Amino acid sequence: MEEKSLDVLTPGPDESAVGIRKYTSPETGIEKDLAEVLADVMCVERVSIDGHFFDDLGANSLVMAHFCARVRKRTDLPSASMKDIYRHPTIRSLATGLANAAPVEPSAPAPTEVVTPVRTVRYALCGTLQFLLFLGYSFLAGLVADRGYSWVSAGSGVIDVYLRSFVFGGVGLVALCTFPIAAKWLLIGRWKPREFPVWGLTYLRFWTVKVLIHANPMIFFVGNPLYVLYLRALGARIGKGVTILSHSVPACPDLLTVGAGTVIRKDSFFLCYRAHAGRIQTGRVTLGRDAFIGEKTVLDIDTSMGDGAQLGHTSTLYSGQAVPGGQRWHGSPAQLTQHDYLRIEPATCGTLRRAGFGLITVFQLFLLYVPLAVGGAYMLVSLVPALHDRLEPGTVQLTSPDLYIDALLLSLLLFFGFAVVGLTVMFTVPRLLNLVVKPDKVYPLYGFHYSVHRAIGRMTNIKFFTWLFGDSSYIVHYLRGIGYDLSRVEQTGSNFGTEVQHETPFLCSVGSGTMVADGLSIVNADYSSTSFRVSRASIGAYSFLGNNIAYPSGARTGENCLLATKVMVPLEGEVREGVGLLGSPCFEIPRSVERDSRFDHLRTGDELRRSLAAKNRYNIRSMVFFLLVRWLHFFVLTMFGLANAELYDSYGHVLIAAFLVFSLGFTAVYFVLVERGIAAFRALQPQVCSIYDPYFWWHERLWKVPDTYLNIFNGTPFKNVIWRMLGVRIGSRVFDDGCYMTERTLTTIGNDCTLNAGSKVQCHSQEDGTFKSDRSTLDAGCTIGVGAHVHYGVTVGAGAVLAPDSFLMKGEEVPQHARWGGNPATEMRDAPHQPEALTREG
Repeated sequence: MEEKSLDVLTPGPDESAVGIRKYTSPETGIEKDLAEVLADVMCVERVSIDGHFFDDLGANSLVMAHFCARVRKRTDLPSASMKDIYRHPTIRSLATGLANAAPVEPSAPAPTEVVTPVRTVRYALCGTLQFLLFLGYSFLAGLVADRGYSWVSAGSGVIDVYLRSFVFGGVGLVALCTFPIAAKWLLIGRWKPREFPVWGLTYLRFWTVKVLIHANPMIFFVGNPLYVLYLRALGARIGKGVTILSHSVPACPDLLTVGAGTVIRKDSFFLCYRAHAGRIQTGRVTLGRDAFIGEKTVLDIDTSMGDGAQLGHTSTLYSGQAVPGGQRWHGSPAQLTQHDYLRIEPATCGTLRRAGFGLITVFQLFLLYVPLAVGGAYMLVSLVPALHDRLEPGTVQLTSPDLYIDALLLSLLLFFGFAVVGLTVMFTVPRLLNLVVKPDKVYPLYGFHYSVHRAIGRMTNIKFFTWLFGDSSYIVHYLRGIGYDLSRVEQTGSNFGTEVQHETPFLCSVGSGTMVADGLSIVNADYSSTSFRVSRASIGAYSFLGNNIAYPSGARTGENCLLATKVMVPLEGEVREGVGLLGSPCFEIPRSVERDSRFDHLRTGDELRRSLAAKNRYNIRSMVFFLLVRWLHFFVLTMFGLANAELYDSYGHVLIAAFLVFSLGFTAVYFVLVERGIAAFRALQPQVCSIYDPYFWWHERLWKVPDTYLNIFNGTPFKNVIWRMLGVRIGSRVFDDGCYMTERTLTTIGNDCTLNAGSKVQCHSQEDGTFKSDRSTLDAGCTIGVGAHVHYGVTVGAGAVLAPDSFLMKGEEVPQHARWGGNPATEMRDAPHQPEALTREG
């Protein structure tokens, strides 16, 4: 791994830079040893102890990560991390810094966390039972839909059909919402802190309830007082005036306690369970009154926050951490700060206002949306003669060409009609609604302005269009069309990735020459438990933003900044310009290094114009190709649906259930074949190239293959089967609760690994105009925590643990059975917290 990374990703150390600079020989033993290790890593004869790692010696972060790994293997040298490298960027200063640091105690002894391999029979049995449960649920859904449709279709006239649709739709929605609640209380009862192995019968009950809770239509009411009522019905202890904006549903709600007036922002995890070393551990999450939880945060089990406590954006509470009342913490792991994240004044928003908002939502749902959804389709078929004749059983034979022509026309009309109408609505309606909500003005929650604000967010955050236009020049035109201020943006062909979200698009500004990798969330709305306010968020010119970043309004960053992956964007202090920022809380690193600027000549002048034009032509072909790919998928499902209509009178609800099962299986196989076909069924190889290299354009196509279907298989053996089909070198009995892998064929996962929800293995990096990819390996028995991010060129030893929300940087090597955590991740030497689930059993 190490030799491959250095040879492929950092070819040809800059010998000229190493040789021309004045050479200073080592003066102490530690300087001599460190210099020898670095020279060996960089494949040069010697390095000066006063040479700057990045500016003088020509190293980059990947080279220095390998240097740190080599140093950690030397028992005669103090351990070094990437944070040490950035703080002490010469051999002399590093040796002094390590020598002056407080003596490092040996890692605290921890119980040996060896995953007990599950018998293959038990693993297969669990998967079989999960599949049978899905079949049973599909059959039940088909039976209810069949009976309901038959009853609605027996109505005479529009009024009768509306009333029948209202009754059936209302009863059906109530049943869908209450069934998971009833299942939870029947199958589980009240959750308590405990531990149990995956793939067993207890796990099967846990998985069943978790899936039903996540599939509940109530998930669409996040940000509405009705959602709080839903969590209370599941057993959560939630006080008055709580605002929850995160779609992350706690799977063990009895263990969640939220005090009155608390705010939980979106993209935060508070699951009340975690998977660890092949076992599920449940634990409490306790939040006091008037607490604040920021964007992209993770609350591990056995964590708590006192009254009035705050946890900032991009932060984590590790198991056992407790924030005292009134204190403000941020970082991963969280630490004390003085910054106030609750930056908005309260407004008048009492119980009556919340109840009224919830009742209006219920009336809209039952009197408008449900009857329209249930009866609208029937009325459309009944009132349009062509559709009625075609869908009448017996009118078209399964072998008739008319069936396929009808499916072709209907799928074309619906698919491309959605695209055209969707774009038209997105470019017009939100602009009209935006006239109602004024910037920097405080509005009370759960009123007219709040409804308008949420409607703007929903309409302009449709992922289909960012998927279509992302990673191309056309994303700039799309974002400008929905309201972004991009008037000064210069085209690079990769200004934004395929995942960009915001609170409101009309208060997002991006400077000229700035590039965004992927996963950007612009946080330009502030919330308290009673009020909200939108304000402008501005990203400076000539900057680069890595993956998975929450960028808030009021950020203290200016022009020419590098914001590394998962960085916590600063909200206090001086405005940072011309620097890089890494970590949570963030610290400064070099904006760029000489070794990573080898392709900068392609980003200016005639060379840029030629390359950009070629990339634009390639991206257009990719967009057309993937529109056809998604349409073909929709066409097959439409054809199967019409065939079901032909046989409906004979088989009824069985066909509806069969359609659900076929749709899931076909979707998985279809998109697997598309992805492997693009790669010609070959594995990727480590690369380093310009974003104007045709290889990179081809690689972008792999990112566009739809893969949201993978989430349906979380927590089942079928997820591993699909990963294997996609090219991941994955071992046996891996527990994947929601991990995402960007480059499948560059990823290796060992036997019995445990991958938590929201974790990610990313085998690439785009840094300004340079693209790099490399292999990452997780050896047998590893545990990757909730929301953790593993970068490229990484090796994680057998049985190692990566803590929640950690960022394991490129090139790192985690020893066997080690515990690493933080952003950036380093070895955790303190004694691990023993969850209440273990102490109870012990």
